[in-house]
Parts: sequence; C-alpha cells; structure tokens
Amino acid sequence: MRLYEFESKKILSSHGIPVPRGRVAATPQEAGVFAQEVKGPVVLKAQVLATGRGKVGGVRFVQSPREVKKIASAMLQTQIGGYPVESLLIEEKIDIKQELYLGATYDEVKKTPLIISSSLGGVDLNEVSRQHPEKIHKSFFSSFMGLQPYKAWHLVQNLKLPGKLPWTAQAILLKLWQIFSQFDAVLVEINPLVLTRGDELVALDAHIEIEDDALFRQKERLKKFQIEEREDKARPPTQFEIEAARIDRADYRGVAGRVTEFDGDLGLLIGAGGGSLTTFDAILRHGGKPANYCEVGGNAPVSKIYKLAKLVLSKPGVKGIAVITNVYSNSRVDFVARGLIKAMVELGIDPKSYPVLFRSAGAFEEEGYAILKKYGVRYYDRSTSMDEAARLAVEMIKKESQIGHTG
Repeated sequence: MRLYEFESKKILSSHGIPVPRGRVAATPQEAGVFAQEVKGPVVLKAQVLATGRGKVGGVRFVQSPREVKKIASAMLQTQIGGYPVESLLIEEKIDIKQELYLGATYDEVKKTPLIISSSLGGVDLNEVSRQHPEKIHKSFFSSFMGLQPYKAWHLVQNLKLPGKLPWTAQAILLKLWQIFSQFDAVLVEINPLVLTRGDELVALDAHIEIEDDALFRQKERLKKFQIEEREDKARPPTQFEIEAARIDRADYRGVAGRVTEFDGDLGLLIGAGGGSLTTFDAILRHGGKPANYCEVGGNAPVSKIYKLAKLVLSKPGVKGIAVITNVYSNSRVDFVARGLIKAMVELGIDPKSYPVLFRSAGAFEEEGYAILKKYGVRYYDRSTSMDEAARLAVEMIKKESQIGHTG
C-alpha cells in the first residue's frame, strides 16, 4: 500500500526526521489560511499516488499568499495519472543548496534489504543509475541484524557533506531504516533530502510503500497517523473492477483476485497463482488482446464463478471468453464449468456457437467435461499445455473477428 506524501512525512517527522512546515488543504480557503501564516513563498503539491506529478503541473511555486487560492482552486479541479486531485500539501518554500537521495528497499535478486544513497537527488533514481551510476552507493544487510551504524556512516560519507552534517545524515539514515523495519515497508525513500542554505538537512519529498500482506499487523500503528488501509492501483478502479471486487467480497468462499480491466476483446477467467500470469503473458505473446485479468481459485462456488463470468461476458467489446487454469488442487472443475454455462445461458448466449475455450484439470474434471460436452463447448484437458491453450484462444478470437468483418 502506497502512502501519500503528507502521510509519509507524518511518519518521518514522528521519528525525528526534519520536514518542511506544511499543512494538507482540501479547499482553496484552507490553502490560503496557511499561506497567510507562512507570510512568504510556498509550494503547492497535489496529493495523488501517480508518479511524475511535477511534469504535469502537480507542483506549483507561489510567491504571494494572494495567488494561493486561485492556483489551489485550479489544481483541485485537475486529474493526474487518472487520479482526481482531492487535496494539496502546502509547504513553506525551502532555499536549497544541494539535493540528495536516501532510500531503503529490498533487492529482488539477493532477497535482502538494501540501503541506497546518492549525491544526485530530486530526479528519478533509475535515470541517475543510467546516466551517473558512479553517484549511487548501495549497502546490503540482514533483516535480523538491521542497519548497523558503521554501514550507515560509510554510505553518508559518499554524500560529501561539510562539517558535522555527515553525523546528521547518519542519524537520518538509521531512522529511515527503523521506519522501514517497523512498518513492514518495501520502500522508504527521501527524494530529495535537501541541504538548505542554512546548512540543515530536510526531507523535501518522501515516499513510503507498505507490504500488502503485512497490513493486518500494521492497522493499529497506521491508525495513530490517521492512515486508513486501502487498495492502491496505478489508476483509480474502473466500474468493472469495482463490481468484480464486490462479487469477491460478497462470498468468502473462493477468490477472484487481482481483477484488472483492459481494452481487448478476449475475456479471461484464469487461475493457478503464477500460472495465471504465465497464461496472460502467453496470450499477449501470441498476439491476443485481453479484455481483463481475473484469477479464480480457492474452490469458488458456482455462484461466484457465474457472477464473474457474467460480468466478463457482459463487458462491451468482448468477442469470446477463455477459461484457462493449471491442474486445480483446491477447486472443482465442474463448479467452474457450471458457473460459466449458467452465465452464458442467462445472457442468451449459445455456448455451441459463441467463441469459448475451456482448458482446466483437477478435481471432478470428468464431471466438468461432461457438462461442457452437453452444451457444445470446446474443452481441453491437461494434455494441452497452458501456452497452447492461450495460442488457441487467440486464434479463436482472430477467426471470430474475421467472420464479423466479412459479414
């Protein structure tokens, strides 16, 4: 779960890391009140979970308090990365001498925590890595031992800070690690950590991301900061995704996880954990255009499969549907078959003529195949690979498109 900038800064500040004086404003009037208190230049920052806000007008510097209301009003009527701007973080403008970077994350290759420092802050770290790799310094350490002071000291030495500031930077880095550990974070970064004209280190921007699977034990800690648990995506959920989530929540049996809507013409009900991602990739590789991504499993009842299948089949632009899973160890194949057929019949779709492909195996597979055979649905057993099933599904939709175009 990603946190907003103002939420991240609350946490940093509570651990003694300096942040600019600021306030969250949901209206132009609230922004104006704080600007009057500052009595100087301020910066208005859109609070959205999308990246790159500075390039699309999501960060505005304002010299006069009189301009704040007007600019805040304009910003609150915009969208960034598909997210509506519903609040602004208004802060005092900091006089910057140098921009740095400090961050904690996990290394996906070594499977261990990683601390990063760079003397080039304020820009995307990946860009720095490509253009100035010598400016990035990393240190691996164990979760059991934690970040030891000598490693933190070694990293801050690379920042080339004057006087006693390396000691200050070391303290900030150790606190950053504390936050990373205490909050079950997958990322805590300060970008930039700025050196002010008054030779102080201030966290000008911050980003914290918490491991979703650890949220159950972070609820009380987050409540102290008035942070509510939420599901975050790269964009706001569509009505299709909202309805799929509602179907999943309405019945605890089975799971319809990670439902995502796309603009393609091939509806999907896929399963088997990592196999679902493999299947989705195979469909793309064979030239298919998925209409959605939807994992099903956990022995979902017929009613849940039926509702999901009906949702997918009703999606505008869908020309066919593919049910592709690995060998089910925790689900009944006949439940999936019955749910699919029920949805098609209720929607007035003839299973014999509609483009549908069913490739699944596992418990009660023979019973499931008998149902599909009765209704004339093309099905495949475990002798057909998931990759081959994906290819056949794409081929099926292409043929349907050609028939429709010819007709």
